[in-house]
Amino acid sequence: MAKKSSKSDRQAVIDEIRKKQKGAEKRRGFAIVGVCTLVALLIVVAAAYRPVKNWLDLRKFKDIDLASIGAPASACDKVTTKPADGNQQHVPAPSQVIYETAPPAFGSHWNEGPGANQAPAPFNRKYYTEDDRPELESLVHNLEHGYTILWYDESIADDADELNVIDGIADKFRSDDDNLRLKFIAAPWTAADEKEQGKNGKFPDGMHVAFSHWSAGGSGESDPAKQVGVFQYCSAPSGAALKQFMLDYPYTDSPEPDAM
Repeated sequence: MAKKSSKSDRQAVIDEIRKKQKGAEKRRGFAIVGVCTLVALLIVVAAAYRPVKNWLDLRKFKDIDLASIGAPASACDKVTTKPADGNQQHVPAPSQVIYETAPPAFGSHWNEGPGANQAPAPFNRKYYTEDDRPELESLVHNLEHGYTILWYDESIADDADELNVIDGIADKFRSDDDNLRLKFIAAPWTAADEKEQGKNGKFPDGMHVAFSHWSAGGSGESDPAKQVGVFQYCSAPSGAALKQFMLDYPYTDSPEPDAM
């Protein structure tokens, strides 16, 4: 009987050890699941933070006039012009065009239907990043139709606050209708553009934003000899300067103002 009791005691000890081991394993499992859940939650929060912050920041521009967004007009140099060419000079996509200026305001361009190389870019898109921007040859067709393009360089693209100002400016031109007065696009001028365009590929020193417009020489003009490219360079995005630029050079002052 003593031996049987001793054996039972040993078994009880073994069972207790196993029970404790299972409990410890279960607690470790819960801990691992908890840590993994926390890490996943942090990843989700981190991923959502910037879009949510951008959305909240963008809301602050909602009830502000365009002229009150960004830097004052004094952040921009005087408007300059350059004789333009390229009206109705279409080249087949995806051939590249080397433009005379950074950014372009005129020149040969693509003329393609909807698709990868659509030109001009669609009216309802007002803001692009490097990830989705159309090619230059497409955007130049938009310029021919009377668009003003705000170009921003990589120093702006790398600054979340400045980029939000650009988006806030672009938001003033978003609409559900086809109001031609809203012919505006904000687009990046990238390091690849600088390289591809060669000696004419850089903004002036200290300038990080540029406005460009293809002018017919005055609203109602149709003489190609009077066409000019219009440029204004800024050290920072300025809604005030852009507003005045677009008043001075409206969409009607372009080679093809009635085209989308």
